Amino acid sequence: MFGAVRRRFANGGFSSSILRQSLQATRLAPSSTSRVSDEILIHARGFEHVRKFSCLVSLRGRAISSRPVREVVSNMEHASSKRTWSRPFSSDTGDLVDAVVPFMGESITDGTLAKFLKNPGDRVEVDEPIAQIETDKVTIDVSSPEAGVLKEYVAKEGDTVEPGTKIAVISKSGEGVAHVAPSENISKKAAPQQSASEMKDEKKRPKVEASPVPAKPKAPAPPPPKPSATEPQLPPKERERRVPMTRLRKRVATRLKDSQNTFAMLTTFNEVDMTNLMKLRSDYKDAFVEKHGVKLGLMSGFIKAAVSGLQNQPIINAVIDGDDIIYRDYVDISIAVGTPKGLVVPVIRNADKMNFADIEKEINTLAKKANDGTISIDEMAGGSFTISNGGVYGSLLSTPIINPPQSAILGMHSIVSRPMVVGGNVVPRPMMYIALTYDHRLIDGREAVFFLRRIKDVVEDPRRLLLDA
Repeated sequence: MFGAVRRRFANGGFSSSILRQSLQATRLAPSSTSRVSDEILIHARGFEHVRKFSCLVSLRGRAISSRPVREVVSNMEHASSKRTWSRPFSSDTGDLVDAVVPFMGESITDGTLAKFLKNPGDRVEVDEPIAQIETDKVTIDVSSPEAGVLKEYVAKEGDTVEPGTKIAVISKSGEGVAHVAPSENISKKAAPQQSASEMKDEKKRPKVEASPVPAKPKAPAPPPPKPSATEPQLPPKERERRVPMTRLRKRVATRLKDSQNTFAMLTTFNEVDMTNLMKLRSDYKDAFVEKHGVKLGLMSGFIKAAVSGLQNQPIINAVIDGDDIIYRDYVDISIAVGTPKGLVVPVIRNADKMNFADIEKEINTLAKKANDGTISIDEMAGGSFTISNGGVYGSLLSTPIINPPQSAILGMHSIVSRPMVVGGNVVPRPMMYIALTYDHRLIDGREAVFFLRRIKDVVEDPRRLLLDA
């Protein structure tokens, strides 16, 4: 019979009348009572429908006494609810939800809370960005986990945060949330208490009139020392501003200095006549836009030329790893993009398998993401060769720095019309200087010059790409 009772309790299907009849009919012995009480305690979760009856309950080691079973059930359910219904990042009532820093990437352990995008009291939707985290590589948005009203920020701008760090509290209902600025939200808690206590202290303090103090005669100020002839005249400190470096800027500075300290860098130069490539662009730009939806630029021509050069000189696409040389059988071209926050280098994957239109579309997509600050870490990871176009800023000539762990970088510059000798005649030509900086530990001058010469030949005569000549 007790087996049946236990099974019915476990299934939650035992009514109060059946249980009362069963207990009265069996006249439970103390040992039996103990067993029933154990079953009641174990299966307390199924007692919603038997809370209104009482029976003789005997716990182990105690005398038999009349005790409401609902007390046992309520106590057990209260203890069980603490374990079962505790939700991470939410309050006991479920109205408040915590906004935490998301996972930022395998190689990123922390970031700086750059700025808040919403103010306390603002309405937010699900997955709407409320703050931005600045890391060594990218800027990451912190999104609202629920729709509601931003109650408060629990972190300050400039704090270093890790994945999982709580930075804000969202109220689903928006009850009791006032609209305040982020700076007021953090400081307003202590201000009223301090002002109230100060007012009480001022009331208690007796007012004492200050007696006049006789003024002391002022000693004449010593004349300023005359600067020596060799002492430099420095500008006053009031005209200087000290601003902390962003994490991205610090990361770029570290990598560039490591590049100088690691590689045996050497730069070789050449010049390119841009006449034919510019004419090709001018002749087909309208048809190109109409068919592909993007403009035909000069960068796609240089990327195709770089791919041809890397295929002809595979050592330029290789890298040193300890005592070994790793030859890459793929071509991933990194494009240096200057943004207001710093330099980023997105990667065009498998550039050797792309045509002009595919390259232009990928460049536009990556450049837009870089300027908007929405580019991901995966889109900047890797890369076997880098192209930097300083010509868009008017640079005439430069020596680019290698982007580790690559072995070479191509520098493009501005196009300037210069007098050139063509067929025995001096004619104006649109010319561009190009520079190749390479790791001389791995790449000899012969391969570097051949590579740069291949780029010159392809750009000056794009028909070589069709004929593979």
